[in-house]
Amino acid sequence: MKRIISLQNTQIKNILKLQEKSRERKKQGVFVIEGKREIELALKGNYSISTLFFLSSMISEEYLSKYKGIELINISKEIYRKIAYRHTTEGIIAIAKSKTNTLENIIFKNKKNPLILIIEGSEKPGNIGAMLRTADAANIDAVILADPKTDLYNPNVIRSSIGCLFTNQIAIASSKEIIKYLEEKDIKIFAATLQNSNLYTKENYTSSSALVLGSEDIGLTEIWRKKAAKNINIPMNGEIDSMNVSVAAAILVYEAKRQRNFNTI
Repeated sequence: MKRIISLQNTQIKNILKLQEKSRERKKQGVFVIEGKREIELALKGNYSISTLFFLSSMISEEYLSKYKGIELINISKEIYRKIAYRHTTEGIIAIAKSKTNTLENIIFKNKKNPLILIIEGSEKPGNIGAMLRTADAANIDAVILADPKTDLYNPNVIRSSIGCLFTNQIAIASSKEIIKYLEEKDIKIFAATLQNSNLYTKENYTSSSALVLGSEDIGLTEIWRKKAAKNINIPMNGEIDSMNVSVAAAILVYEAKRQRNFNTI
């Protein structure tokens, strides 16, 4: 089994590049996963892992024995402290192959009336991660990122999603491509916006539905407001006229789930 103790090792330097630079992740087609739960969820989600770096003081040979066909590299504590985002992730870090995340690869769990969450212009990794957690908790059909400003495989997305990046069906495309896709599949668009909108609880989401939210700073672009079957809003009764986008997504997703669960009783 290989052991690395030098911070100058090319594989260790490459991990740091992959963590820090979206360009490198895209160029190499790989990304970094940290933590037992996250790695196990990635494998369950059919992600291909090529290499595992581990601390022998924290990871047993018995635990590693289940990772057949994966390169195992024993690293020093100094290296782990350098490459780990969190020092509470059980001493294991993986290199995994990125997926293409195309619209064509989505397979709806609910073929009759899928429920999709769409996020336009997403830029904050923490918000993306939080919305992926909501999508997993609600067991919706897919999450689609429209014209994202943040790399899906950013370490902060993986960390904030607590592995839900690997449990959801995710696609990335332009707004125009996504709208065409939704129209072809006869999926209604519900655009979360203050302009010309109805209270979100007044709409019906029991048929095939896409809930669309924009970034916190500019909201949804005009193309979504024009193509929506309905524009919807969450009432704001305080001094400000917006809330965190991940909170808004959770409210809308669970209203749709409430309506669907009620109608199946």
